[in-house]
Amino acid sequence: MPAEQEMPETLRRSPRKAQRTWAKAHDSAVGTYGEGERAHRTAMAALKHTFEKVGDRWEPKREKGPSDAQAANPEAGRGRDLPTAEGVDANAAKGHLYARARQLGVRGRSKMTKAQLVEALRDANRDRTRRARA
Repeated sequence: MPAEQEMPETLRRSPRKAQRTWAKAHDSAVGTYGEGERAHRTAMAALKHTFEKVGDRWEPKREKGPSDAQAANPEAGRGRDLPTAEGVDANAAKGHLYARARQLGVRGRSKMTKAQLVEALRDANRDRTRRARA
C-alpha cells in the first residue's frame, strides 16, 4: 500500500484511526492525481477535518470541520502556496487553544490573543516534532 511508505512520522505516533484516515485519503488521491505532493496535501487536508496536531502527534478534534481558513475554502488556495495553521485547529474556541497551549507548556499564553495562541501552538508543535525526530 503506497500510504504505508509515505506516512509522516507524526502519524506513526498517532492513533490508528488517524493513520487509517490519512492512508485512505492518500490512496484515493494517488488514484486520482498520481503519486506526489498533491496526493500528500489531499490526505493531510482530509486528516485535518477530524484531527488536530498536538505536539508531535495527531489527536481527535471535539468537532469535525476545517482547521483553518484555507481548509474551509480549498479552491481559494488552489495553485498558490498559502500559509496554513499546520494542523492547529485555528477555528476552535480561544479556550480550547489556551488548554492546548497549557498542555504543551507554552509560556505567556494567558496574555495571548487567539491568533497568537495559534502561532505559538504551531511553533510548539514544530519543536516537539523536531525533538521526536532526533
